[in-house]
Amino acid sequence: MKNIPKKYTIKIPNDTIILCCNKKKIITVVGSLTKKSLKLKVKVFFENETNTIKVSSIPFSTLSSNERKKIKSIQGTTVSLIKQLIIETSAILHTKLKFVGVGYRAFHVENFAERLLLFKLGYSHPIYFKITEDLKIFSLKFTKLFIYGNSYQSITQTASLIRSYKKPEPYKGKGILYDNEKITLKEGKKV
Repeated sequence: MKNIPKKYTIKIPNDTIILCCNKKKIITVVGSLTKKSLKLKVKVFFENETNTIKVSSIPFSTLSSNERKKIKSIQGTTVSLIKQLIIETSAILHTKLKFVGVGYRAFHVENFAERLLLFKLGYSHPIYFKITEDLKIFSLKFTKLFIYGNSYQSITQTASLIRSYKKPEPYKGKGILYDNEKITLKEGKKV
């Protein structure tokens, strides 16, 4: 398949093994940490000389006319999902949250094997958060959380969920922020 554009080709790292089953329409990526699979909608081709994968726009099954119009977006999405699988299987992903505000804290609840967090966010009640099995969360200080694991989607989803408990407000900048996030503060009322 020489006519596939370069943006639809993926270079395979040396420490990664990729297995593909056209019958079941599944691609499996085996990295140094884990292995993960993905169900395919379009065909992929391997080039052993250059150690690359090319994602074609040829569908596995017959598509409706509406889906045929979206085949380029499906092709691009497949490329990005395969790249994400390669990263997830070979590296540990992380994100950091920081608590800005007087008394905003995060604690691990004892006797729950580090699987339950307690947030004090200025409300009249504490907020409890259960950590899923595929993630690990720890805090060196009470005002910083470090979330890490092998799934990019679950890390970002968990960080977003924790952040939604107290979004940063635009006047004083208090709330839960991502580590590299900067808030432009609004000016208050002038007297």
